Amino acid sequence: MKKSGVSKLPLHGGKAPSWLVGRMKKLAKPIVRIIVNDYGRDEFLRRLADPYWFQSLGCVLGFDWHSSGVSTVTTGVLKDVLSSIDVGIFAAGGKGKASLKAIDEIEEFSDKFNLSSKETNSFKRSSRMTAKVDNVAVQANAPLYHHAFFGSEDGEWSVVQQGMDTDKGMARRYHWISQGFDSFVKEPHEGIVAEKKKKSVLDLTAEESEECRKVSTDLVKDGPEKVRREFESLRPEEQKSLFDWVPKKRKKQRPVKFLELPKRLNWAALEEAYELQPKNFENLVKIEGVGPATARGLALVSEVIYGESASWRDPARFSYAFGGKDGVPYPVDRSAMDKAHKTLKSALEEAEIGKSEKLKAVKRLEKFSKV
Repeated sequence: MKKSGVSKLPLHGGKAPSWLVGRMKKLAKPIVRIIVNDYGRDEFLRRLADPYWFQSLGCVLGFDWHSSGVSTVTTGVLKDVLSSIDVGIFAAGGKGKASLKAIDEIEEFSDKFNLSSKETNSFKRSSRMTAKVDNVAVQANAPLYHHAFFGSEDGEWSVVQQGMDTDKGMARRYHWISQGFDSFVKEPHEGIVAEKKKKSVLDLTAEESEECRKVSTDLVKDGPEKVRREFESLRPEEQKSLFDWVPKKRKKQRPVKFLELPKRLNWAALEEAYELQPKNFENLVKIEGVGPATARGLALVSEVIYGESASWRDPARFSYAFGGKDGVPYPVDRSAMDKAHKTLKSALEEAEIGKSEKLKAVKRLEKFSKV
C-alpha cells in the first residue's frame, strides 16, 4: 500500500446546506469535465483514490477540509455531477441507505454504457468485496456507513468508503483503485486515512497475515465441528492467563498479541462455507454471514492453536498530507503534492465559472496545501 497520507476527520453534526451543495456542484462540473478531457478517465479515477488529492478537491469545492463530511458530501456532489455530464464515468452508492443501492445503480449505468455482463458482474463483485473487506478483514472498530463506487465505460473503477469510530467520533476513510490491482485480501488499499494509529487493529489483508489467511481457510474446509472444538478450547471457565488457553497435550503454549475474543461465531455461515469449500481466503470472506466476529475467531484459533498469527498493526498512515516537514513518519513527497495542486489549479483556471468563484476556490486550495 502506498503512503498516500492522513488527515484528521472529526465527526461534525448537521447537514450541508443546500446553498453550499449547489455551489459545490457548480464548481465540480467544469473541474471534472476538464480533468477527464485533459488527463483521461483512468487518471480521474486514480486521483479519486489518492487521499490527499481527494481531500484537496473537497476543499476546492468549498467543504471543511478536516471534517468527516468532506467524504460523504464530496462523493455525493460528484455522483450528481457525473450523472449530468457525458464523460464515461458513473458513481453509485453513498451514505447510509444510499450505499445499499450501489449494486442496482451499477446495473443501471451498465445498461446505459452497454457494458457486457462480464464487466457488469466485475463491477458488482468489486463493490461488494471492497465493502466486505473493510468491514471484515480490517477491524478497527469503525464499521462502514458510506460506500461510493466510481466506474468507467473502460471497465476501471475506484472506491471511496468511510467508517466511523463512534466512541471517539472520528472517521476512517478507505481508498481503492482497480489499476494495478491483484487481490482484494492482500495489501489492496491505495490509502487509508485516519486521525492516528490505533494500538491494535486486526489486519487480515497485511502481507504478514498470509499464513493466517491460509490456516483460517483450511479450518473452514475441515468443517464447523473442528472449528467449534478449537474455538471453545480458547474459552475455559476460569481464565487466569493467556497461557491457560492452550491445550497442553495438543500444542505447545504460545502467547497471544491481543485478546479480542468474539462472543460467538456464525456457525450457519461456517456450515455453508464447509459445503462450498472455498479455495482461498478471498472466497471465504465473500460468503454471506462470514462477518467480523467469525473472521476474528478464525484468526485467533490460527494464532493460538497453530501458531500462525495475523497482523495487529494499524494499516492507516499517521502523518499530515504527504509526510512531515521534519521527516517523521517519512519525508514530504513534494512532487506528488505539487502535482495534485497543479492539476486542480489548472482545472480551475480553465473552468467557465465566475471570476469571484474561481478566485475563492484557488484561495481555498492554496490554504489547504499549506496545512
